[in-house]
Amino acid sequence: MKRNNLTTAVVAAIAGVAGFAGLATAVDLNPDGLGQVLIYPYYTVNKSQDTLFSVVNTDSVNGKAVKVRFLEGYNSREVLDFNLFLSPNDVWTAYVSQRSDVGGAAVFTRDHSCTWPVIPVGGQDFRAAAYAGGSVFPPDGGPTSITRTREGYLELISMGDIIPGSPLADATTHIQTGVPNAGTPPCSASAISGNAPQPYLVAPTGGLFGAGTIVNVGVGTFFGYNAEAVDGFTSIPLWSGSGGLTPSLQQANTATSTVGGAIAYVFNNGALLTLDYADGIDAVSAVFAADAIYNEYFTVLGDGAATDWIVMFPTKRFYVDTFYNGGTVIPPFAENFGASNAGQSNVQVGINLYDQEEGYTTQPEDFSPPGVGHPSSLPYEVNVISFLASTDANAGITSGVFGSTLVSNIPPYGDRGWMRLDMASGDGGHAMRPAANNGDVLNGLPVTGYEGYNVINANAQPGLLANYGGLFRHRASRSCTTDGAVPACS
Repeated sequence: MKRNNLTTAVVAAIAGVAGFAGLATAVDLNPDGLGQVLIYPYYTVNKSQDTLFSVVNTDSVNGKAVKVRFLEGYNSREVLDFNLFLSPNDVWTAYVSQRSDVGGAAVFTRDHSCTWPVIPVGGQDFRAAAYAGGSVFPPDGGPTSITRTREGYLELISMGDIIPGSPLADATTHIQTGVPNAGTPPCSASAISGNAPQPYLVAPTGGLFGAGTIVNVGVGTFFGYNAEAVDGFTSIPLWSGSGGLTPSLQQANTATSTVGGAIAYVFNNGALLTLDYADGIDAVSAVFAADAIYNEYFTVLGDGAATDWIVMFPTKRFYVDTFYNGGTVIPPFAENFGASNAGQSNVQVGINLYDQEEGYTTQPEDFSPPGVGHPSSLPYEVNVISFLASTDANAGITSGVFGSTLVSNIPPYGDRGWMRLDMASGDGGHAMRPAANNGDVLNGLPVTGYEGYNVINANAQPGLLANYGGLFRHRASRSCTTDGAVPACS
C-alpha cells in the first residue's frame, strides 16, 4: 500500500471512531455537530412565523468570541452582524421576527450573554444597506426593499478562545446567584467594544453546537433543525470588530497547507479524501459538495399535507457576487448574480421524481411556472422548492409550508414519493476547481438543507384542529474525478 493511502486509511479509521473529533488539522463537516463554524440554513418571518436560534459552548474552560452574521436569501448580502461572547458552558438564544406588514425582520434576545453592540430590549432591525447601497457593498441588482430581509440564514464563526483569567474573561463570565438562568456577566463596554478583546484571544478550539426552530404560535407549527458544524476552520485567531466584513468563510486556513490555503477532509464512497486548496473558500465548499441530494415529499390535498425543500448553497456568494469574484463567475457555479436576470444567479439542476411504488418521471423538466432561458434552475443562495400542483394558485409564488417567496415549484408525481435533485450535470456540468495537492475534482455543488412537511387535520376531534410536521436533513452523494491520475481520487 502506498504511504499516502496508508495515511488516509489510518486517518479514516480514527475519524470513523471519533467522528472527526480532534482532527482539527483540516476543514471538515463534523457529523457529531460540534465545530468552530455553525451554519443555520434558513430563517423566515413569513406567514406569521418566528425563527428561534440557540448556540451552546461545550467548552468548560474557555469562553468564545463569535461573529454572528445574518444574511438575506437572494445573494447572501449581510443584513446584520455583531460580536457575541460566550463564557464557558454558556448558551445564547435569540429569535427573528417581522416588524410589520410592510417592514423587514429584526432580532430579539432576552439572553444575558454579552454582545457588542448591545441588542436593544425592543430588538435590532435588520438593514438593507449591504444590498441597496449606502455601505461598502455596491447594490447587487436585486430587490432593494427592506422586505428582502425576511428570509435568509445565519452564520456563526468562532474568532478565538478567550484566555481564562483575562480581563475579557472577567467581563464575559456570568456571575451566579444560585438561581437557575439568573447569572449575568458584567459586559463592560471597555472590555468588549472596539479592539479591546483582541489581545485576550487565542486560536479557537471549536466545541460549539446550535439549533434553529421555525415556529408559528398562532397555528401551532414547530420545525426544528440542527445547525451544520464546520470544524478545523482556522488554526489562528480571526478577530474582527463588530463593523467589519470579516471573518468570513473565505478565511478558512490550515497551518499544514502546502499552497497557503486550507485542507479539507471529505468522504467519498467511504474513502477519505485529503484536498489542499489555495483558496480557503474551496475547502469549505468541498465539505458541502454533493453531486445529488435526496429526500421525500408528501402532499395530499385531502389531508392538508404540503412539503417544502430548503436547498441552500452556503458559499455561493463568493463565486457569483462580483463584489467577491472580481467580475468573473467561478466554478462550480454558472453565472454571476444579476448576469441575465435581476436578483438571480441561476444554476441548473436535474429533477428526478419517484412515487413510492417504483413509478418514475423526469417530467417536469422545469420548475413551474416555466422560466425563460433557465430550465430547472435554482436562482438564489437560499432556495425553497415547493410541491404544489400546477393548478394551485400559489405554485411558484409562495411555498406551501413556510410561505417562502424564494420559491421554485415542482408539481408532485403522485401525492407522495421522493426526489433526486441532480447537482452535477446542469449547465454542461458543475465541478469545483481541482485540489492543488492531487488534482482531485469534486463534481456537483456545495449544498445543504432539509425537507419540511406539514399536515393539517381539521377533524382530529370534534371542534379540534391539529397540525403535524417534521423536518429531515437532505441525504447526499458525492463523486470525484482526477484529471489523468491513476488511481483517481485516492
